[in-house]
Parts: sequence; C-alpha cells; structure tokens
Amino acid sequence: MKSMKSINTVLLALSLETGIFPTVALQTGWGSSSASSLRMSAEVTVFGGGGFAGSRVCKLLVAQGASVTSITKSGTVPKWCKDEPWTKEMEWKSADLLSLEESSLDEVVGSPDAIVSCVGVVGTNRDVLLKGNGDANIAAFNSAKRGGKLKRAVYISVGSEVDACKENWLPEFFQGYFEGKSLAEKAALDAVGGDEKKLCLVKPTFIYGGSEFGLFPPRVNYEYGSAVEELLFLPPFKALADITPGLIKVALRPPVCVDSVAAACAKAAMDDSGDLPTLDGTEDINGYSGQPKSTGLTDALEWGKEKAIEFYDWAKVEIPKAIDTIQAKVDETKK
Repeated sequence: MKSMKSINTVLLALSLETGIFPTVALQTGWGSSSASSLRMSAEVTVFGGGGFAGSRVCKLLVAQGASVTSITKSGTVPKWCKDEPWTKEMEWKSADLLSLEESSLDEVVGSPDAIVSCVGVVGTNRDVLLKGNGDANIAAFNSAKRGGKLKRAVYISVGSEVDACKENWLPEFFQGYFEGKSLAEKAALDAVGGDEKKLCLVKPTFIYGGSEFGLFPPRVNYEYGSAVEELLFLPPFKALADITPGLIKVALRPPVCVDSVAAACAKAAMDDSGDLPTLDGTEDINGYSGQPKSTGLTDALEWGKEKAIEFYDWAKVEIPKAIDTIQAKVDETKK
C-alpha cells in the first residue's frame, strides 16, 4: 500500500511539473477529484479559438488538462474537429471584439490565468486590416487584464523579416496590417503589467498545414508545406536567404507548420517558469515547441522512388507481353 502511495506521489509531482496527467494516476491513486482540481487550476482563454491555428491550440490545451475557453465571433466549433471528443471538454463562446461594450465583453472573457490570441485578418482594405489585427486584439487583451488574474499572455504576431518589408516591398494598404500587429503587441505587453517575461510573441513568416490550399488567407497543405520547409532548411538555401533582401529573403525562409505554432502557443500558455520567450521565425518556433523536423521532401522522394520501382517491376513484365502480342498480330497479317 505504501508503494502505491509512493507511485501516486511521484505521478502527482510529474503532473504538476509537466501539465500531463497520466491515465495510470487516475486509475490507481490520488482520485478523480484531485485530478479534476489540477485540471481546473489553469484557466486559459483562446481568442480566435475557432480558427486555423486557434482550434489546434485549444486541442493541445485540453490534452494538457487546462480549463479552456474559445472566444470567436460565431462561437461555433470548426468543421475539421466538430466530431472530436475534446471539443466537448471546453467552452465555445461568442463575442464580437469590435462591437461589444467593455462590460459585456468582460462577462464573456471572465478572469483567465492565461490568454492566447490567434486573432488576425488579411485582405486589401487598410482600415479592415488595422481594426482586425489591432483594435480587436486590444479589446481582447484589455478585457483579460481587467479580469485581474492574468499571469501569461501569448500572441501570434508576424515575423520580423516580414515586418521589415513593409516600407518598400508591399502595397500601401499593408501598413494597416503591420500597424495593427504592432498595436496588438503593445496591448499584450500591457495586459501582463509590462513584464516581457510574462509575454510570448510567436512570430511566424508563413504558416502551412491542414488538407487544403487557400488564397484568402494564403495557405498550402501539410504535404506541400512540409516538403518546402525541409527544402529551405538545407544549407544552400539558408545561406542564400541570409544575403538576399526583402521579400526575396522571406520567400527563401522555411515556412512553419500550424501544429508547431499551436504547440508553441499551448506550451507558453501553461509555462509558469516566469520567463517566456519571443519566438521569431520557424527555427525558434520549432525549437520551443519541440516539434520533429519536417520530412515532406524526404517522404516525397521516397514515394517517388517506390513508385518508380513499382513501375519498373510492372514494365519488365507487361512491356514484353505487349511486344509479343503486337508481334503475333504482325505475323498473322503476313500469313
């Protein structure tokens, strides 16, 4: 009995340290009520939790035992995961960040321990870009701050190398996008009392993932994006990117998988070390999230090799048969 208690003590310590709640602990020891209280200890609100990155952040946070709330304009579960069990283990709330009065928004947001904002828009209208990336996030961070319990903030911003292109490489309307992102970063920092160690800025260049291609927002699927990421991490491309300017540099930088971005956000939201990082670019994001290296290019080459072997095996049997059949027809016509 003593050994069982010792095992449970170790498991409890590991759970508190890592945020992971092993099934064996629930089955053998400290009881469901204790496990539930631990799960409820971290209340995390994800603004934009129904989106491309935000929904994956929610999934990971639920898996880590957090009490998760998603806040979006619609308040609905995204289609890609609507039948997955984890979506029933969190709250999906609706709020229009650009129109709600502060008091009404505060009722929805409550008093989270940590927040993750995946809110952002793209397009060609400067005012829409400024409001969607700036004003909406300002409202979100300010409301979370008013809750009075906020310990950590995470915000998906934009890579510094992309931001460096705003002056001479991009159309004028893009200024609204970058200005909005900058204002959101300031609001996020203010929400945690100006303490940079309590704020994690996740700053990707281009995010890929999922199963579909898209134009607004621009997106490529997992297989294609993974192949490009692996290719652009090769030393010749890295060296070339280092010496080229502007958007050419950005185009030569490896894109980052949405799973890695989500993992970084979820980790930061649960990280109580008091020293959160700024993750600028794919290498930083992958390093912090612990995601394995992309293998899309290797997988594609291996697939091509397998298909080539299959074709060769088929051809060495079927082509002689076809030649024999044709020869037989020719011989018949000569008779």
